[in-house]
Amino acid sequence: MLALLNDYTIQTVAMGAALLGISSGVLGCFAVLRRQSLLGDTLSHAALPGVCLGFLFAGSREIGSILVGALLTGAAAALIVLLLTRTSRLKTDAALGIALSVSFALGVVLLTYIQGSGNASQGGLDSFLFGQAAAILRSDLWIMGGIAGAALILVALLWKEFKLVSFDPGFAVSLGLPVVALEIAMTTMVALAVVVGLQMVGVVLMTAMIIAPAVAARQWTRSLGGMVVLSAVFGTLAGVVGAVVSATARGLATGPLIVLAVSAIVLVSLLFAPERGLAWAALQRWRNRRGLEGRQVLATLHAMATLHGDRRYPVELGALDAFHGTATRATLSRLEARGLIRPVRHEPETTPHWELTQDGLAEARRLDHEIGGGML
Repeated sequence: MLALLNDYTIQTVAMGAALLGISSGVLGCFAVLRRQSLLGDTLSHAALPGVCLGFLFAGSREIGSILVGALLTGAAAALIVLLLTRTSRLKTDAALGIALSVSFALGVVLLTYIQGSGNASQGGLDSFLFGQAAAILRSDLWIMGGIAGAALILVALLWKEFKLVSFDPGFAVSLGLPVVALEIAMTTMVALAVVVGLQMVGVVLMTAMIIAPAVAARQWTRSLGGMVVLSAVFGTLAGVVGAVVSATARGLATGPLIVLAVSAIVLVSLLFAPERGLAWAALQRWRNRRGLEGRQVLATLHAMATLHGDRRYPVELGALDAFHGTATRATLSRLEARGLIRPVRHEPETTPHWELTQDGLAEARRLDHEIGGGML
């Protein structure tokens, strides 16, 4: 493993994947909180015509020109979405769908034109569709790092404004903040994240890197700061894991493996995150059901004792089972373990009987008071 990590190519790919994870993890949080999950998909597909235009401008696969072109067309698509939603009756999802389909169609047309132009430098240009991590150079990392750094600096400088616009844009307007400009800035940041990941995972899969880390982080925390940090950690972890697995299993593409890794993180988060995970919710329902069964049995014992005017009136196990329509022995055992009831003998009967303890009577009266003298 150490020898593998010392490999120059693997180090380059892993660092590129880490940069992708950090930038997409942080910037994707604002898209998720603004309920614009389709925005990442739209901007990643809108980057394809920019890739082609950057190639046509430079005349070769010069990474700087290609990324600048992708950023410009991605930002243009974002501005078109804002224009459509603010000047027409189109909803945001419809505007995003229009921008996605039109821009991707334009990109495919340009890509087909380039492939038929006879330019020898166009070989491998279609790798931007699904990514080609192995083609990343150390010089490319400087460009990716510069773009990611610029986006993170912008987030730090406008943190309070972005936070307010994401959660309560109406209040932001009342404070006199330039909400439209801030929305454009946040959308442009998502375009920056897309640009960082183009060569790593491609335009088709990039949407997963925008949305998935933020969705996973949202399950574990209730604060925006914690969500942003966790999202960056999850994105970085998925990127590095995908890169390393791709290096150890020859023939497997890095981009899809990164997406699978971050999808696994999302699945674990949805299942096991405290208070939000499905497993946690199932456990809480089970605990609530057990608690309700205990309260119902305790209420029955108290009602029988009140009816007979004897706090220590013994109730037979079969009577409890018949009244509740189910076996109550397990519930009785839990109540006994808590010291609320105790088993007693009731001669001449030989079947199990149960009575309230002093603590059980106090608990039954407390429950009676909470529900306003209902069943108890």
